[in-house]
Amino acid sequence: MKWKNSLAAMGLIMLSLFVTPTVSADSKAEIDPNVNQTLTQFYAQHAKNKGLAEKAAGMLIFPRITKAGLGIAGEYGEGVLQVKDMPVDYYTISSASIGLTLGVASRSQIIMFMTQEALDKFKNSDGWKIGLDANVAIISMGAGGEYDTKTLQEPILGFVFGEKGLIGDLSLEGSKITKVQK
Repeated sequence: MKWKNSLAAMGLIMLSLFVTPTVSADSKAEIDPNVNQTLTQFYAQHAKNKGLAEKAAGMLIFPRITKAGLGIAGEYGEGVLQVKDMPVDYYTISSASIGLTLGVASRSQIIMFMTQEALDKFKNSDGWKIGLDANVAIISMGAGGEYDTKTLQEPILGFVFGEKGLIGDLSLEGSKITKVQK
């Protein structure tokens, strides 16, 4: 019975860490260089990535999102919204879940808003949940390393890359993105 209570306490602590933006969030000076490294890595992965970024109305870039879980899981990351290669606002991404998640992993994530309408809807939202407020088309390479051209026509594209660690689940569904003051 003691282990159930301590597991529940651990779950509540993790949930509180991931549901609200943290006060100790990284500064712009810490986030911006990581964003630049993430973009360099992203552009090097596929020849079309730079062209897609140039067509996007805006890009939300999370250099590192860490997810950990032992039955109860949480994820957290910090990033920036860029419009025309300029930082506009800073955001956190977080989620919590209960289930069969086991492990620790990190990843980089870029969300491209391919239309001005999609970008405006995101910017005007108060806490944006992937899957609830908007569907993000996850882009993956098909056979021969080519992107699915039909998927590339969606208004919001999501790229997950640079995965490190081992965890049973790296989905975007249910992640909450919140603007923070830096």
